[in-house]
Amino acid sequence: MRAFLDRKGVKPSAKAYLIDAMSYMALGLFSSLIIGLIIRTVGEQMGWSVFVEIGQLAIELMGPAIGVAIAYGLGAPPLVIFAAIATGAAGALFGGPAGSYIAALISVEVGKLVSKETKVDIIVTPFTTIISGFFIAKFVGPGISKMMTTLGSWIVWATDQKPILMGIIVATLMGLALTAPISSAAIALMLDLSGLAAGAAAIGCSAQMIGFAVSSYRDNKIGGLLAIGIGTSMLQVPNIIRNPLILIPPTIAGAIIAPIGVTVWQMTNNAAGAGMGTSGFVGQIMTFTTMGFSVSVLIKVLVLHIVAPALLSIIISEWMRHRGWIKPGQMKIFTGETKLAGSK
Repeated sequence: MRAFLDRKGVKPSAKAYLIDAMSYMALGLFSSLIIGLIIRTVGEQMGWSVFVEIGQLAIELMGPAIGVAIAYGLGAPPLVIFAAIATGAAGALFGGPAGSYIAALISVEVGKLVSKETKVDIIVTPFTTIISGFFIAKFVGPGISKMMTTLGSWIVWATDQKPILMGIIVATLMGLALTAPISSAAIALMLDLSGLAAGAAAIGCSAQMIGFAVSSYRDNKIGGLLAIGIGTSMLQVPNIIRNPLILIPPTIAGAIIAPIGVTVWQMTNNAAGAGMGTSGFVGQIMTFTTMGFSVSVLIKVLVLHIVAPALLSIIISEWMRHRGWIKPGQMKIFTGETKLAGSK
């Protein structure tokens, strides 16, 4: 059985299903739902109806995009990848983003098992992939989606009741998820975070990216500043493994700023922006989408998402350098060797 699974490229593991699949799911989300929201928002603000139509179309294709992205990420053969368009769509229909993830994941692995095992592969493989994905979507997707959204609603409720405590917890956990090789964007969307909870998450994620970007500037210069600050803080994962202490500055920055953001300035966001941080400035764009475009909101975003995390991270990281806890070169990134995960 092990030899058969290896031959078919089916390698069940937490890494394959919780890291690789979710990372590619995030790329599918960004290529449909998130970019669609951005395009639609631009259209609504500028009065461009064609942008509103394009954006809405991209949003509605979230399910197929997730299906294809997961199939590609799991190394599926062509017929399975193309059939995953249908299974991702079915998952979205019955269970939202979480349903798409489950339906696509299982159907892709099933499709890989039967691929090229018969002389009528062009019929058997897509048939098996689509049928298995549909039934998973129909009977399992709603339960998974309900569980995730219920958990998300508890987080949103708890943040409204205890904004200081929950602001710290949400910002810290989502920030760490953004830097870790899992998808904070997918988590936020599956939990359907909104309101103050999404605002705290956006602050925590932004603090991770901006914090790492500025605290590692002396090692990486302007190229690293941009790669981490508007790309992904995952570039620091190899360095974190070697010296976990470098996580301290951006994490503390997020934990300090988030309570201020959710109590004093009442920062809110939506599920699409909660887990993105400053990657492509999606977190900031979604803040404007949620809170409206104004000078006041712009100042809040600049201070809480960029300036404050930068200042706090520099202060903390320099103090740690003075103590010898962070040494020269320990935050050097290797963009030529480190695989960029696109956006979170």
